[in-house]
Amino acid sequence: MARKHNFSAGPAFMPLSVIEQIQATLPELGETGQGLMEISHRSKPFEAIRDSAEARLRRLMGIPEGYAVLFLQGGASMQFYMHARNLLAGPDDKADIILTGRWSDNAIKEMRRCGDVAAAWQLSGDLNHVPQPGDALNLRDDARYVHFTSNNTVYGSQFHALPETDKPLVSDMSSDICSRPVDVSRHAIIYAGAQKNLGPSGVTAVIVSPWALEQSSRVDATIPGGLPSMLDYRLMAKKDSMFNTPNTLGIFALEKMLAWIEDGGGVEAMEARNQRKADALYAEIDRSGFWTGCTTVESRSLMNPTWRGPSAALDTTFVAEATAAGLLGLKGHRSVGGLRASIYNACEQSSIEALVSFMQDFERRHG
Repeated sequence: MARKHNFSAGPAFMPLSVIEQIQATLPELGETGQGLMEISHRSKPFEAIRDSAEARLRRLMGIPEGYAVLFLQGGASMQFYMHARNLLAGPDDKADIILTGRWSDNAIKEMRRCGDVAAAWQLSGDLNHVPQPGDALNLRDDARYVHFTSNNTVYGSQFHALPETDKPLVSDMSSDICSRPVDVSRHAIIYAGAQKNLGPSGVTAVIVSPWALEQSSRVDATIPGGLPSMLDYRLMAKKDSMFNTPNTLGIFALEKMLAWIEDGGGVEAMEARNQRKADALYAEIDRSGFWTGCTTVESRSLMNPTWRGPSAALDTTFVAEATAAGLLGLKGHRSVGGLRASIYNACEQSSIEALVSFMQDFERRHG
């Protein structure tokens, strides 16, 4: 089989070497006599896999001592509610959120089930940027924390600096975790669906600070019967993410993806790699005026560049011709249209070169 160039927003491209490692374990994991999907999550072989995944994530991200690392299910959509359920004790507890797109809009709906949640900043007009350093944020003095989405897959915008506040931060990093260094110590909670940079769908990496675990205890005391077991960070940490049966296949794949990142030089090397890819693609978008970038330059995402052609009809033609040429997943999100290339860690420079070449050819034929 000839693998095509995959620009899907997620589930996303994975390195062939990682896929082959997964494939090799399906009939038998090591010398266990059992396939990867058949072993018990309580077995020593799987405990070693889970422990290795945690250790790798801690090294790669520089996670401070005392922080819990969890591998849960339910995706970021579960975390929209779960994080707030652990931090907010009711209508008198406040949190602020920076609304920059679809996923933060979804998050605020779930967060408001748990407390008083207000928008500290909200896009108006073109959905093409995020707050920049120095931009005013309407943060409340008594808000317990500030939530933001670090990268917006739909619009192609990304925070290139943390929000300017001394409040604890909660970040949805689903689409850019491990793509660049980040100061974990500034965060109360980081959560990320695995299906973009960390492996297949079905696993959510969650990093929880000591402060957040303390808040969980505070909230638990206010709820008759306490927090639901499956929504309690403290219980998940105590049970090493194995209160119930976890996604064993997904955690194995995540561990192999983290090993691939480590072997490739870590998050610093990934950042340089991602910058080169994005620079090459944005240079083509800006080159002639045929294409128009969808986000302001200072907010451009290194993970999900977005752009448009001269017309919606030509965008449709571009997607069809690109697909026929082996360039997959370039249609923009259904809510905004246009074009999008998701170029996460595992996307190769050769895929960018193939895309740029196709864009130039398309312009010659349709410009």
